[in-house]
Amino acid sequence: MQFYTLKVAGLTRQLPLCPVSDKLDIAAFIMFSDVELTRACTSALIQKIPPCDVLITAESKGIPLAYEMARQMEIPYVVARKGIKVYTRNPISVDVNSITTQNPQKLYLGQDEVDMIKGKRVLIVDDVISTGESLTALHSLVEQAGGRIVGQAAVLAEGDAADRTDIIFLEKLPLFFK
Repeated sequence: MQFYTLKVAGLTRQLPLCPVSDKLDIAAFIMFSDVELTRACTSALIQKIPPCDVLITAESKGIPLAYEMARQMEIPYVVARKGIKVYTRNPISVDVNSITTQNPQKLYLGQDEVDMIKGKRVLIVDDVISTGESLTALHSLVEQAGGRIVGQAAVLAEGDAADRTDIIFLEKLPLFFK
């Protein structure tokens, strides 16, 4: 297996290269279980973001980052779920296609989450921004919920996303073409 050496927020991690097609590999950045990385990236990212009232992320890889940001900033966070739970009231939804997921999906917010977002300044957060599909989906959900997006932030911007001027990120993550 091949690896990419990532340096972010004063830390170094070896990311395994994973195929997403016969012509492209990506470096798998996973914050789950890496508390040191999550805390360091959160502290660095918080220094770069605009004021906000609530955070939103898509299930599931952005959850550790959103949680830790919300904890450090003492504000709420919302998770756009990939499925409707028994406790989800009056769900709203949007379609999304992610580079790391083989099939199209839906993201959902229930009434409780909509109520948390309505009329608030919302910051979209994720671990990695690549194609922007998840951002577009989250934008749609926030707009449906009546929130106002004040920014989009991630630990890493992958490939062409690193050239975008409308996102906040800590480091670039290259794509690996075969």
